[in-house]
Amino acid sequence: MTSHPPINADPGVEIGYPAARVAGAELTIGRDARLRSGTILYAGSRIGDRFETGHHVVVREQCEIADDVSVWSNSVIDYGCKIGAGVKIHTNCYVAQYTEIGPGAFLAPGVTIANDLYPGSAESAEVMSGPSIGAGAQLGVNVTVLPFVRIGANCLVGAGSVVTRDLPAGTVAFGNPARVRGLVGELEDISARIQPEDGSASRYRFSNGSAEEKTGLGVSVTMEVAG
Repeated sequence: MTSHPPINADPGVEIGYPAARVAGAELTIGRDARLRSGTILYAGSRIGDRFETGHHVVVREQCEIADDVSVWSNSVIDYGCKIGAGVKIHTNCYVAQYTEIGPGAFLAPGVTIANDLYPGSAESAEVMSGPSIGAGAQLGVNVTVLPFVRIGANCLVGAGSVVTRDLPAGTVAFGNPARVRGLVGELEDISARIQPEDGSASRYRFSNGSAEEKTGLGVSVTMEVAG
């Protein structure tokens, strides 16, 4: 069952795909949704206004998705997730069951979220839980976040990091495992780190040829976040 105003949906979109876990549940969608071909929205979720998808997006059942959320091509939101207003999930992302993402957060391409600490363990399956990602947090390309982790509001997590522990609000972290390397408020202004590259589709380059930056903690930070 579905309940929604008129939707701008391409051919090949499936709205209200039956969910065996919540048989007969209703899918509700707000105003002005834009759904591109290959999108599948399972029955049993609640989705706010101005929801937008790329191609081949899957949203499973029992999710709560607020207004102005976008999910780009080939990304999956598994069941039981809660996603705040204005969240942007880029391409090829996987959001595991029972994950919470705060308003305004951003997941760059390839972010993977886990929810099972000991795969194959019945005890672990009983407490399956994704992480909580704070409002305004920014996760770089190919970041992996493990179960139970809390990422604070407005954190910045560098490309390729594996987040295995909680990160305080407003911190910069990277690495495997990700460790706090500085504060977002202390990052050097980007204009001081780049220069124009005339005639190239890649319009700017690093002034010193490197993505590394000296932080207030005296360590180098490599930050690559796709927009």
